[in-house]
Amino acid sequence: MKIIVDAFGGDNAPLEILKGCAQAVEELGVEILLTGRTGTIVDVAQKNGISLSHMEIADAPDVMDMNTAGTEILKSGKHSSMAVGLQKLAEGAGDAFLSAGNSGALTAGATFLVKRIKGVKRIAFAPVMPSADGCFMLIDGGANVDCKPEMLNQFGMMGAIYMKQVMGVETPRVGLLNVGTEAHKGDELRHAAYALLQKSGLSFVGNVEARDVPEGCVDVLVADGFSGNVFLKTYEGVAMMLLKKIKGVLTKSTKNKLAAALILKDINALKKTMDYNEYGGAPLLGCTKPVFKAHGSAKAKTFFNALRLTKAYVDGSVAEEIARSVAAFQSGEAAE
Repeated sequence: MKIIVDAFGGDNAPLEILKGCAQAVEELGVEILLTGRTGTIVDVAQKNGISLSHMEIADAPDVMDMNTAGTEILKSGKHSSMAVGLQKLAEGAGDAFLSAGNSGALTAGATFLVKRIKGVKRIAFAPVMPSADGCFMLIDGGANVDCKPEMLNQFGMMGAIYMKQVMGVETPRVGLLNVGTEAHKGDELRHAAYALLQKSGLSFVGNVEARDVPEGCVDVLVADGFSGNVFLKTYEGVAMMLLKKIKGVLTKSTKNKLAAALILKDINALKKTMDYNEYGGAPLLGCTKPVFKAHGSAKAKTFFNALRLTKAYVDGSVAEEIARSVAAFQSGEAAE
């Protein structure tokens, strides 16, 4: 399996990305096609003792700035490491693509260069996040601010396929993010999406309030991109604040430090369950081929985990499963 990697996407490129790729080659048995400035990649690898064994380089002179409008990937950014990587994926030079770069550009590039699966209305950003008893997928996490009910229904379908094929959840529970659990709650979008999800054949548990999600009430949380992104940023912010508060208490005094030493193993386990680095990356579901987004501040550990999930996505034939499910759903609609 060959994974195409944007070597210049994110805050810590290319060093941390090269470290993560080298670990993936060794432990996952994948091959890597790096896109970016060849001279810089070789120089950084040599200076830091990183082997480029089983890695190729496709030269790309430019880098997509994190603050540039997403659509620029098709114009001024068409020679960037991200655009070259996506084009290589579209041409069949690799099995999947991974970048920690500009989210808007990645979504636009995936849509117009790699293309959507036939019948999929919108590509969705779908991060996997920690909960009390495991993890859940949020879809959409910010790619589509304005949504229609049919899009939310497809988000639920795509998310359920991913959670089953990649995360091993046999029957994923799908919930709709709303302001209350009652069926009549919410706006017109939520009412119409609720009705569609009820008839979807998914394990739909109904409306879900944001406060209940951390307890693990769903495996797939469906939202429009605006609500989903607000939920995502709030969730991450509260988790970081709590960890900081806990650390403050445990280091407040000598007595507290001694107590902390006794429960250090449990503290580290708690930190691990709340750490996005454990999940690495988020797929852009709905593309004809696997496209993954790693966190912008990703370091080697995060990038390795993102590559692990990307490999699992390919192994699980997620794109093919989504294509089959969408086609079957549309055939059922046509028959009606």
